[in-house]
Amino acid sequence: MAHAHLDEVKHYLLDLQDRLCQALAAEDGQADFCEDSWTREEGGGGRSRVIENGAVFEKGGVNFSHVYGAQLPPSATAARPELTGRSFHAVGVSWVLHPRNPHVPTSHGNVRFFIAEKAGETPVWWFGGGYDLTPFYPVLDDVRHWHRVARDACAPFGDDVYPRYKAWCDDYFYLKHRDETRGVGGLFFDDLNEGGFEHCFAFQRAVGDSFIEAYVPIVQRRRGDEYSQQQRDFQLYRRGRYVEFNLVWDRGTLFGLQSGGRTESILMSLPPLAAWEYGYTPAPGSPEEALYRDYLRPRDWLGEEAL
Repeated sequence: MAHAHLDEVKHYLLDLQDRLCQALAAEDGQADFCEDSWTREEGGGGRSRVIENGAVFEKGGVNFSHVYGAQLPPSATAARPELTGRSFHAVGVSWVLHPRNPHVPTSHGNVRFFIAEKAGETPVWWFGGGYDLTPFYPVLDDVRHWHRVARDACAPFGDDVYPRYKAWCDDYFYLKHRDETRGVGGLFFDDLNEGGFEHCFAFQRAVGDSFIEAYVPIVQRRRGDEYSQQQRDFQLYRRGRYVEFNLVWDRGTLFGLQSGGRTESILMSLPPLAAWEYGYTPAPGSPEEALYRDYLRPRDWLGEEAL
């Protein structure tokens, strides 16, 4: 039964990768995704697709992977030590988009499925994933649109789902060493297996399928906005925070490296250019200050909308 589940999820994820690439390449209008297939010596492999130097996307990737092995890596068992020593299959699609225009937000998402097995015991399976938005010059209407789509994707699964996974996203994509969120959040879930396989799989599909609806309208509204060199410099500075989170805190990066995944594909999420400036402080009253003051903290975006 476990491998029947795996095949079903894998079929969906390969199709999701295709659909994401088609929609994002069409939105870019200039560049297309290049595919790079790879294999993993310990078991499995994947297909990485990267877009670069486009009209919209300076760099982006949509990666599929299916890796398996004799023992789950430590990052996967830290919160579930009872799974230590089990063999595993991990299959997922992850994506990240770094637009060139500072007015178009960076965005990330992934959906994944794990099976952990031990001879003589029932396989343990779970889903995880989500998506988040990292604007540099945020527009409140865009942020609310993003969260409305996320809420609507969760709605068929219970009124408590969006608030719970929205809060989890705020907590997860938080740079403790900077005391700020990575962006304006979205959804994050992990260890999902309550309600049975079909229920959980349907939720994963709802999240994966809603990303384009959440993100592309924002790209369309902001891609033509003019920007200055100062705004471009600030974008590169804030991309440095993205790098810091992925290399210091992100469990997905750690899992990929610990499981012997393909480093080039794992680090695809990093931007092509980033910058660090010592002791940066935004100018009082500037849009940059507004980002720090109003957006890089958890907020009830949709609850505020009703006020």
